[in-house]
Amino acid sequence: MDLSIMRRIPRSDPSPHFLPAETGKPYRFPSAPVKKLGLLLVLLLSWSLLLRAEAASVLLGIDVLERMRFAPLTGKRVGLITNQASVDSAGRPTRLALKHAPGVRLVALFAPEHGISGDIRAGRHVSFHRDPLTGLPVYPLYGDTRRPTAAMLAGLDALVFELQDIGCRSYTYISTMIEAMDAAGEFGIPFFVLDRPNPLGGRRIEGPLVHPPWESFVGRIPVPYVHGMTAGEIARMANQRGWVSHPCTLRVIPMEGWRRDMVWEDTDLPWIRTSPNIPWATSPLYYVVTGFLGDLGADSGVGWTTAPFQYVAGRDLDAFSLAQEINRIGYTGVQALPVGGEHGGAAVRLEISPRTSVNLTALGIYLASRANQASHPSLLRTASANGKEMLCKLYGNSSILTILTRHQSVGAIAAQWHASEQAFAQARRPYLLYGEAQAIPREIHYPRARPVYPRARPVSQEDQ
Repeated sequence: MDLSIMRRIPRSDPSPHFLPAETGKPYRFPSAPVKKLGLLLVLLLSWSLLLRAEAASVLLGIDVLERMRFAPLTGKRVGLITNQASVDSAGRPTRLALKHAPGVRLVALFAPEHGISGDIRAGRHVSFHRDPLTGLPVYPLYGDTRRPTAAMLAGLDALVFELQDIGCRSYTYISTMIEAMDAAGEFGIPFFVLDRPNPLGGRRIEGPLVHPPWESFVGRIPVPYVHGMTAGEIARMANQRGWVSHPCTLRVIPMEGWRRDMVWEDTDLPWIRTSPNIPWATSPLYYVVTGFLGDLGADSGVGWTTAPFQYVAGRDLDAFSLAQEINRIGYTGVQALPVGGEHGGAAVRLEISPRTSVNLTALGIYLASRANQASHPSLLRTASANGKEMLCKLYGNSSILTILTRHQSVGAIAAQWHASEQAFAQARRPYLLYGEAQAIPREIHYPRARPVYPRARPVSQEDQ
């Protein structure tokens, strides 16, 4: 974090007029009835907070599976694609829940990009190792191969996917799921998805589709940059529309209580960092907006702030002018603040509401174009060949290299994708599992998951 930012923030000292001595009147202790009322209010508040801590608006797929007593997996040798954010609503790791589930034999774990602990930097290879939590082998799906091999899948009766996605196409967890589905289909292994919320909600559909020449692990399937679907819904769509070369026997364990209008804060679920630079429940928003900047050679705050992707900084960028420009547009739920940047430079800090109606992807392209055009020479002229190629893969086609040189409004940028967004919204409808309103009212809270084992026990030699 840039400490110079903190030095520039004025501190608010306690105002003297709040002190009783300034009133000129002697302070009187509350009467007994007032004290009793205050105590009652404190108790009621504590009780309400306790109830909220013990309840959730949404049951995750793993919670539903636990409530089913793991019946779909009973008697099976199971492989689990998982990481540190794969937990039930009580915060228990899914791999421990399955490890101790009666009748289920969890025998192998598979780790996506960032590893099973989620602490490996983006793009770094994940290596084979044994999980210290369960003692099970962890096969990497972001290393020498990004697809489970025959040797990894040998002896499995079921392959289970449970990763917390962030709702943006370039985040690689969905690509991992597609590759795993293809392998499961090829080798005849049933594939299960334990569904989880899309933190961006189920309504937001933004950005271009991926053109076939630019398909990659950051754009594995032809969905918009922001697709508004859960992993389970995408699995259904991919399996039936030929996005998986070897369709698999698929079963999705859906959530209960989740609706398309919900963002993460509506779920009452704790957010667990999904990767090193997605530490907060709002991080997916900023990832969408500034994710293009790094490969362009600009700065999004990754590596020097506690809020990665929440900043815009670049060579020769006038942060004050850019912040004023963004604020003058007047998008509800979007604010820009000029602040100190890395190495004494200036940056724009973004404050975005998860419920803003602005097209986040278009806002991101707009900011990237401003950063590109403000630099002399332009960032595109000095970007590496790999950086330009990655920009095209992220965007889904090479037209981004032209768009970044134009001075277009956010609305004009978004208008280019309107037809494909509308077409996708119609195409995805048969595969959706959740509507705008579920049968269970939103204010109903479910009890949090209960332990499926009495207590964690150390890994024994037999487990290994």
